[in-house]
Amino acid sequence: MKKKGVTSREVARLAGVSQSAVSRCFSPKASVSEATRQKILDAAKELGYRPNSIARSLTTRSSRTVAVVIHSLESPFYSMVLERAARFFQGQDYHLQLFVASPGESINDVIDSLIRSQVEGVLMLAITLSVDQASMLADVGIPTVIINRTVDYAGISQVGCDNFHGGFWAATHLARAGHHRIAFVAGLAGSSTSEQRRDGFAAGLEAAGHTLAYQDIGHYRYDDARQAARRLLSRESPPDAIFCANDLMAIAVMETARHEFGLRIPEDVSVMGFDNVAMAAWPSHDLTTVAQPIDDMVIKATELLMHQVRDEETQPQHIKLPIVPMVRGSTRPPLKC
Repeated sequence: MKKKGVTSREVARLAGVSQSAVSRCFSPKASVSEATRQKILDAAKELGYRPNSIARSLTTRSSRTVAVVIHSLESPFYSMVLERAARFFQGQDYHLQLFVASPGESINDVIDSLIRSQVEGVLMLAITLSVDQASMLADVGIPTVIINRTVDYAGISQVGCDNFHGGFWAATHLARAGHHRIAFVAGLAGSSTSEQRRDGFAAGLEAAGHTLAYQDIGHYRYDDARQAARRLLSRESPPDAIFCANDLMAIAVMETARHEFGLRIPEDVSVMGFDNVAMAAWPSHDLTTVAQPIDDMVIKATELLMHQVRDEETQPQHIKLPIVPMVRGSTRPPLKC
């Protein structure tokens, strides 16, 4: 239970430091030793003290700042999410502070920066958190909403789509088109979205009497997906259909198949993606994909975050939205019975 009315003086007393040291700890540009900073953060966590409360007690006003944490804007999907979220928060007279957590970088460093930054809430776009990391944010009282990732922790809000059934539909669609050598190009290793899409895809293939022939990884990146496509299409018996965990990788696979292997899409190989970014519908791609309800996702995530910022009693929610199949010309039509 979060303790009401905890002051910076109480945090300082428990940590055995001065009140000014507590102030410096939560001021992004102030200097404080690592040992002192850790003692203060431990004391704040023990007391259930929200760092933003320090900012309020020192300045008598809120920071009116929300942090957005993202690992990359290479995927057009997250550019779209960020734009819509920014418009919402600007309409609420809130400022955005952008943090980048690159794959492989310790998210703990970013979390420490968030704790010190005095932001009132955090929106995480496709950031993979461990249970310990999620509980760290919850314990210090910073409202947080994750978009497009899940973590097995009830104390943090999560908004995403039904990735499993998106993958299941993809498998069913390809199986009905008569494909037998079917491959999957995964996103980031360990990311919940990629794993859920892959699990749904494998389950859909099994239900149709097929198995997953090949699997590779593209890390949700264009160049890495081209490398994956080269490996798959260079096999002695290459796949006749490839499902990618996002549209950016699917477009990379299509371009590699066409321009490096001289393959026709979908006559020689069907290609599917996931997201339904704007370029998926461009005539040069005409990509069959699984649409995420991006507008609903952003609306629910941003409104939920604002509710949590304005009312500490708002409980975290886990919201799963339905997917929408988008059949276009990059996959063969179902076989006629």
